[in-house]
Amino acid sequence: MSRRALHALALHAVLIAFAALTLAPLLWMVSASFMRPGEAASLPPPLLPKAPTLEHYVALFTRLDVTRHLWNSAIVAVLTTLFSVTLNGMAGYAFAKLPFPGRDRVFALLLIGLFIPLQVGMLPLFLMFKQLGLVNTYWGVIVPSMAGIFGLFMVRQYALAIPNDLLDAARLDGAGELAIFRTVVLPVIAPILVTLGAFAFLSAWNDFMWPLIVLSDERLYTLPVALAGLSGEHVLDIELMMAGSVITTLPVIVVFLILQRAYIQGVMAGSVKG
Repeated sequence: MSRRALHALALHAVLIAFAALTLAPLLWMVSASFMRPGEAASLPPPLLPKAPTLEHYVALFTRLDVTRHLWNSAIVAVLTTLFSVTLNGMAGYAFAKLPFPGRDRVFALLLIGLFIPLQVGMLPLFLMFKQLGLVNTYWGVIVPSMAGIFGLFMVRQYALAIPNDLLDAARLDGAGELAIFRTVVLPVIAPILVTLGAFAFLSAWNDFMWPLIVLSDERLYTLPVALAGLSGEHVLDIELMMAGSVITTLPVIVVFLILQRAYIQGVMAGSVKG
């Protein structure tokens, strides 16, 4: 066997080992969710359930009303994704291709926000939302994520590669800016919008801190907040917690599997064009 083949074999072995270490906790989480009460707490913890059961999933959807929290998370994540893709897509194109006074200075000021921790703005944002009557509402969770600086930056860098001659030709044909965006720009930037949509959905679905701050009605809790409260009440019920974690993780995995091709295409193309 040649030296190159040995190096390739060693590299694949290392990658497989890292993949196994990454997947091991997730696989045990799924396995523990099917174990009998107390079985996961035994030492050493078993890898597979002795007698698989669905009682923890049944308890989540019947006794603990996880369906409501699942629906809350779906509403927040879907609306956040739609607004984020729409607003960041249009704003990113505007900052890339539409000349207006102070465009570059405004964009530079926006980029400074990337260096400010999100936690710094949570208190003034909460006070502002309290004055607007958005506390303890879906919109109170959605509005802060409707347009983000990172998403704007992603789309703007991608849109810079659109030829100006293509846009000028559409204007000469009498197309308005909205028509140009819809028919010319949107098909070009679609890969990065899918990537942005995946980021926005994952971020909104997994967000814990802001929904915890802005929501006080348990009926409006998103799934991460509801499961955090559940862990306080059932701290010793490891199997129930694992079942809740599976339910929280599964939609994210499904969305990624559906969008993975466009997601990877957008990341790779953005890295080349940016």
